Amino acid sequence: MGEIYGYVRVSCRDQNADRQMIAMKDKGIPEENIYVEKQSGKDFNRPMYKRMIRKLKTDDLLYIKSIDRLGRNYQEIIEQWRLLTKEKNVDIVVMDMPLLDTRRGKDLMGTLIADLVLALLSYVSENERYNIRSRQREGIDAAKQKGVRFGRPPIPVSEDFERIYDLWISKAISAEEAAKQCGLTKSTFYYRVRKRQNVYTKAEPGQ
Repeated sequence: MGEIYGYVRVSCRDQNADRQMIAMKDKGIPEENIYVEKQSGKDFNRPMYKRMIRKLKTDDLLYIKSIDRLGRNYQEIIEQWRLLTKEKNVDIVVMDMPLLDTRRGKDLMGTLIADLVLALLSYVSENERYNIRSRQREGIDAAKQKGVRFGRPPIPVSEDFERIYDLWISKAISAEEAAKQCGLTKSTFYYRVRKRQNVYTKAEPGQ
């Protein structure tokens, strides 16, 4: 029996990892062996996870709270499971799913059952995230059809914008001064100019 490790991941920095941490400590995992990731798993480039992988060795035991901590989709979860169990030769325990405990059933039947359960749960996890995103898109589309507007409200244009614009375009005043007189930031002023001209270009005249 090697050392015991735990991996905790939350999807963004403002999420609370306490629930997963409590579960890890209940298993008697030393705090220094618990790797906590508080970053997005968008590309699976997670420094704490990589550091843990380098630390793991044959016969170590890794605890994770749920299967989706290993990846954000079916392919990633399967790939990381294979890396851990086949290449690193460590055991994995998924706390929320007792069947996913590689310490049990090391024979062919036990491995087959674990692989089938893993594939099913990985698919369900990915499908659930897809459904959530689909419902969010449907809700946004429905709201837009009802006239709901998203994002920050546009900054009202000064009544003197045309006069100030003419002064700026003739180079009588600078862009900074024009933006100041309009009550806008310089970038917003340029945006209003492009919108007025209906020309979207990277060039910003009058600088």
